[in-house]
Formats: sequence, C-alpha cells, structure tokens
Amino acid sequence: MSSSELPEWMETDLQQIREAGLFRSRRTFQPQPGGRCLLEDRELINFSSNDYLDLAQDPRLVSAASEVLTELGVGARASALVSGRTNWHTRLEEQLAEFEGTESALLFPSGYAANLGVISAVAQEEDTIFCDRLNHASLIDGCRLSGARFRVYRHDALEKLKRELAKSTGAGRKFIVTDSVFSMDGISAPLPDLCELADEFRASLIIDEAHGTGVYGKDGRGLAEELGVEDRVTIRIGTLSKAVGCLGGFVAGSATLIDWLWNRVRTQIYSTALPPSICAAACAALQIIQTEPERRTRLQELSQALRSGLRERPHLTVPDSRGPIIPVVLSDPALTMQVASDLQETGFLVGAIRPPTVPQGTSRLRISLTCAHQREDLERFLKALDGSLARNGQSR
Repeated sequence: MSSSELPEWMETDLQQIREAGLFRSRRTFQPQPGGRCLLEDRELINFSSNDYLDLAQDPRLVSAASEVLTELGVGARASALVSGRTNWHTRLEEQLAEFEGTESALLFPSGYAANLGVISAVAQEEDTIFCDRLNHASLIDGCRLSGARFRVYRHDALEKLKRELAKSTGAGRKFIVTDSVFSMDGISAPLPDLCELADEFRASLIIDEAHGTGVYGKDGRGLAEELGVEDRVTIRIGTLSKAVGCLGGFVAGSATLIDWLWNRVRTQIYSTALPPSICAAACAALQIIQTEPERRTRLQELSQALRSGLRERPHLTVPDSRGPIIPVVLSDPALTMQVASDLQETGFLVGAIRPPTVPQGTSRLRISLTCAHQREDLERFLKALDGSLARNGQSR
C-alpha cells in the first residue's frame, strides 16, 4: 500500500457504522425565515435549529455584520493575543460583561474551544473533576485533557456525588462541571443543589450556559440567573452560536479570572480571533435579547404547547424537561432514522440522534423550537409524527 492509500481498517469501520444504522451523511442545508429551511432545495419546517430567538437572520444583525465586513474585511488575520483583537472584539467583551453583570469577559472562537480550553487550564493532575454524565462532549473532553482525576456523576443522584466529594481528600482542588441545560435531553441541572455541595466541600462550580443564555432568566442571562445562583458559580461559560445567533464562546467573570485565562488558555491563545463582523452582529443580538423579552416568552409558550401535545400520547417517552429542547426517545436507531425520514417527507426537519452522541438504547428525535415557529406548525407536526409511528407499528 502506498502512503497515499487509505488503510483498509477505515473502510471496515465505515461498513460497521453503516450496518449499525449509525452512518452520518452530509446534506446541503440553507436557513430560511420563519423557522423554515431548504434541505437540498426542498422547504421544510426546521425543528433542528438552536437559533432559539430567531436572531441569526435578523436584519439588524445582518446590517451590523455587513457594515463591519465592508470596513474591516472577512477574517481577523491573527490570534487575539498577537494582533487580531479589534475594537469590535473589545466592544463585544465589554457588552458581554455588562450583560452578565461581571467585571470582565473573554471571547473564544467557539463554545467548544471555550469549554475545552478553560477546563483543561484550570484543573491539574492533582485535582479531581466531577462531571455530569449528560455533559456536552466539549466539557468531557476538557475534563479528560486536564489530566485531573475524572469522576462521573448523575444530576438525579446527588447523594453519590456527595459521597465522592467527601472521599476526595488531599492537596488537590475539586471541580464540579455541568451544563446548565443538557443539550440532548433538555433537562436542567440542579444548580442550587450543586452550589450547596460546592460550598460544603470547598469545590469550584463550572457551568456552561450554552443552551441557557438568551432562553432563561428575567434578563436572558441563563439558568443561573433564573435560579438566583449566579454569584455562587465560580466560572460561567457561554456561547454566541445558539440563542445569540452568531458564532463563538465566552467566559464572564472577575477581572482576575479573565486576565488569568488570557494568559493561560491555549485554545484562545493559539486560535485566530473571531471575525470582527461576527462581533458586531453579536453586539446587536445582545441588545435585542435585553430589549425584547417577548421572544423568550413566546419560545417558552410554544415549548410548553408542544411538550403537552407529546405527553398526551402515552406511547411516547418524553423526558421531564422544559424549554425549547424536546426529545422523543424511540430507543432503536433504525426506527429513529425511519421516523425522521418520514417526517422529512411530510415537511419537517428533525434531528435524529443516535449513539455515540447519546447512550445505547436512547436514540431519539431531538426537537428544538424557535420563537419563529407557529402553533399551526406544532399541530401539523404532531399529526405527522402520529402517522409515522402508526406506519412503523408504534401507534398508541
């Protein structure tokens, strides 16, 4: 075999993926207004988007980005540390700090980079990290990369976490790491209980508000704001790519924390900075989030309506959650793919989530709503879902 030929094990592995019903193909997707999309030139109602507040195509964001594109061009040209930090990066970090009610904030090229870099920087080999089993891959990868002792806990079994915290002794520090809202289940983490445990055992609590920012809280700062525990969280990480409708990650906190991260986090130091136009768009989005709370209200109303409709169908397994992420657990990956295909044929794009993204036996449809959807969309979806399940022998 020449050096340019791919090894046989790759084709063997791909074949095994196909046989298990887990092969992922690439598709052409184009967002459209009103919670719609074009999938390979066919218009569908988009129930797979994380653009919860319908800001990604908002004319105010587009205008802000366009102006800066004309002024400064496309790329940032270098890492923020070297020469890529423009006045728009500064402005966005200042707005994020004001929005989050903190002294300072720091941008990252993505939410993944923020989680991976921050956790692997703050935790050391002599430390112990306690990581929720439902955490996003970026949090898990950051925990593992740190080299710290790695312990997995369940947010619905905190007595075990308490015992593990009590057993963890020595000079090393303790970190509890969690999403505020788990991305595949839509379930909220018990942040007040985690704060109590962190206080009791002198642990640092790190939370990722990726699916909380813009969606929860009176001012849209996330679940920690809604539950009144913002000041008890050691490190708050967020993303700009979901409800904010843009791209990037951030950390909000004290000036000391941000200065330390600026000097220590490799994913920030060695990554090209965000495009300035994206920073301008994110600034516009933050203003909208603060001045148009009705977007959050409508999102919650739609979420409650669809969740109620799904729970009226006793043959469906819908986790006890709230908010715009609504999973329907079908267990079998082949059935999940078939139902998602049926829904696509009837006009709906829904995420079909299979292992290894979720544990074996929990394949699911991941429905995610935006405030742009209509009640009629939800009613049509429920009818389409009923029809698909009946055709696949899963009717009530």
